[in-house]
Amino acid sequence: MTHREILAAFDAVAEARGWQPLHSPKNLAMALSVEVAELGRCFQWKDNSEIQALMQTEGSMGIAAELADIQMYLIKLAAVLGVDLDAALRDKIDENRRRCEIALCNEEADER
Repeated sequence: MTHREILAAFDAVAEARGWQPLHSPKNLAMALSVEVAELGRCFQWKDNSEIQALMQTEGSMGIAAELADIQMYLIKLAAVLGVDLDAALRDKIDENRRRCEIALCNEEADER
């Protein structure tokens, strides 16, 4: 789904339930935080092998649902704030690459 399609589906549910007035940046950020915490709860106290085993069961559907919730709230929050998420992501990836290059250069200099 595109961001536009996700927003349309998100907004349709919000409109049907009368939730549109609640979609302020603060409330959306808080809802996003809650969804991330719910994902974290799925992994709490599990090691990597237990998580891999979980992902081979029907429990993986719960993980997928939490990830979908996170994506929906993130896309809605970006839209409400007027942030072009694709552009922000490209910029952030470029910044991370530059940082990595600088860090690698510094490591090489330290080795000399």
